[in-house]
Formats: sequence, C-alpha cells, structure tokens
Amino acid sequence: MSAETSHEALARAALVVPGGVSSGRRRTSPPLVTESASGAYLLEVGGGRLTDYYGGAGAAILGHGDEYVTERVASATRRGLHAGVGVSLLEIELAERLTAAIPCADQVLFCNSGSEATAYALRLARAATGRPLVVRMDGSYHGWHDAVIPAAPGVLAETGAATLVATYNDLDGLATLFAEYPDQIAGIIVEPIVHNCGPTVMPDDGFLSGLRALCDRHGTLLIFDEVVTGIRHHLGGVGAIQDVRPDLATFGKSLGNGYPIGVLAGPRPLMERFNTADGGTVVFAGTFNGNRASVAAALAVLDRLDDGTAHAALFSLGQTMRKGLQEIADAAGVQAVATGYGSVFTLWFGPAPRDHDDVRRGDRALFTRYRQALRQRGHFEKADVDGGRSVISTSHTEQDIAATLEAAGPALRAALAGREEDQ
Repeated sequence: MSAETSHEALARAALVVPGGVSSGRRRTSPPLVTESASGAYLLEVGGGRLTDYYGGAGAAILGHGDEYVTERVASATRRGLHAGVGVSLLEIELAERLTAAIPCADQVLFCNSGSEATAYALRLARAATGRPLVVRMDGSYHGWHDAVIPAAPGVLAETGAATLVATYNDLDGLATLFAEYPDQIAGIIVEPIVHNCGPTVMPDDGFLSGLRALCDRHGTLLIFDEVVTGIRHHLGGVGAIQDVRPDLATFGKSLGNGYPIGVLAGPRPLMERFNTADGGTVVFAGTFNGNRASVAAALAVLDRLDDGTAHAALFSLGQTMRKGLQEIADAAGVQAVATGYGSVFTLWFGPAPRDHDDVRRGDRALFTRYRQALRQRGHFEKADVDGGRSVISTSHTEQDIAATLEAAGPALRAALAGREEDQ
C-alpha cells in the first residue's frame, strides 16, 4: 500500500492533470485516491477499506472487478481487442439480446458512453423531424455535450438557445412550451426516474404516459435516458416497468459493469436513418464502438441478471437501506426523506422532491456533512449533491447494509452537531 495520503496523491495528480481528476464530476471533498476496488469495497491510499456506495457512478452493478465479467472479457480479448471494421459475432449476440429485452428496440447501435448515446439520440430526433429544438428537464443530467449543458462556458449561444428547459412532473408546463414553439420541438429527453440531482425524483402517476401522449400529439420524439435506470432496475429499463414506450432509449453504465459502453435503441425506421445502414445519412461513428472488451462485459452482465434473481436481491437490499435510513432520520428529529428506487438510495435533508425546485430547497450543507461523517466511519457516499445518488451492487451483503446503518446514526448526529457549531 502507498505511504501517501489521498491529499498528497491528489496534489501530485494536480501537477499533471487539471485539478487532479479526469472528470469534473469526480471531484469530492475530502479527496479520494484509491489503491484498488474489489467487490463492494474501495481501498484508499494510505488509509483503510471503505464500503463503496458510489459504484463507479452506478456502473458497477455486480461490484468492482467481478470475476465472471473479468474472465469473459479475458477470453474475448485473447482473440483480439478490436478490429475496427465490419462487425463481430459478439456484437451481433449482444444486439440480439438487447432488442429482445428493450420494448422500443428493433435495433441498437453501440458507442462508448451514455453521453455519446444521448448526443446521437438528439441528433437523430432533429434529423427525423426536421425541427431545431429539444427539451430537457431542469435538474437532469444527460452527459457532457453542448445540447444538454446550455449556457455553460464555451457553448455557443445558438446551441444553448436550441435547448428548452422544462419542469419534471409538470405536464401543463410542457403543454405551454409546445404552444409557444409550435412544430419546432424535435424531441423531449427525460430520465424516466430522475437519479442525477442528488435525491431520487419519482414520476407522478401518469407523468410518463402523459409525456407519451403529448409527443404523439405534436409529432415529437420521446427519448428516455435510461443510462442510470436501464439494466440496473430492469433489463428493459423503466420504460418496460412502466409500460410506456419511448421512441428512442439510451443505455450505459450498469451494462458494462465498469467497461465503457453506451447504447442507442429504437425502432427500425428511425435507426436506419443512420449512415451505418444503406441510404442512411445521419452520422454515427466511433473508432472503439462495439469493442470486444466492452461487448463481452455486457454479455456477462446480462448472463448474471437474466433470470431476475439478482434484481430481486438488489431491490430487497435497497428497501432495507431506505427503511433503516428513514428510521434513523426520524429518530434524530431532522426533516429528511430516504429517497430512491430499487438499488438506488439517497438520504435527503428536505421534503420529498417532485422536481428540481424542491431539490433546491433541501439542506445541501447537511447532506455534505453527513456523508463526510459517514466516510470517516468507513462508508463512502459521494459528498456533493450533483450526481450524489448512492447504489447497491450484487456484491453488497445484508451485513454491509447493517454495518452502514449502524454507522449512519452517529454520522448524522455528528453532522447535526457540526451544523449547530457553525450557527
């Protein structure tokens, strides 16, 4: 084990990597530099073992370094990592299995991240409809590309103006947008369950089906961003759970269990507009799309999840965690709600949110203090709100959940005491 601390190692990194991390969403306070990750645990440099509930931003549904995934990848890559031309038999098999699982999918295309998949989805929506505008929901995250981070430094004003922002769970507000921009909205992109703004925001009854009806009425494509929810909650995503079929759906994260992969899924008439098909004109490209390592990992993940047993266990552990956290918060007399769905959980200090305005009213400072105190007790949940969902993997045990709940009470009391000292 390195003799360095995370602070010292991050200082080294910052000399050669801006800020010391390769993604702005990897910043955390205090810093974390890992020696290794295995199963449900992280080994911090110069420190001890942490029970990990960040899970590679939610990718590690089977836990870090799953042996079955590792062996499948090793076997596949011994035949060559990536030809970069034509298609491999592994890609064909994965596409067949995904189209069988995803209700909206006649066909799929592979890329290397969820961000790429959502970028392609919006490009296709504009090409298919001939319209310029897209709509996203306030507080949701759909990746790093310009179409979904309008008004950010470096984004052209014209690009930002082509993305409208609506409120999740507000069908009336969306109807007003359609009235203000008739025949101009190409697509609506939405997390069917919002896991990207800290607490989980669940759809109201009828919200997703209402979105479907609005899009049908106005000739607009409905895009479900299932990069977080897909595979983790159901192989077919929330669209399958809720029985609402989007026009396009994007998948990623859990599908690769740490290997980089993104998927765009949709019906044949839309998908064959891409230049991968005869006569297609919409550009879809990428040197490492469908590489053997990522595809083999995805096939291994589907093998492990296919019979539903793992999902049932994940949902049970998630429910145990949320119930225990709610009891701890209630006993402490603090306003909090244990949000989440399936294997995702977040103890949120505020009212149960229906939209991002509700999230803004939460106690972010207490959220950070609580998670920092939890880490001091050996349990890691990312301490900033954005992207701060916590996840459970199949490597977590009932004993892990019990140990985390045992630490959560003292961590919350320490966080509350720290808040009082600052007042």
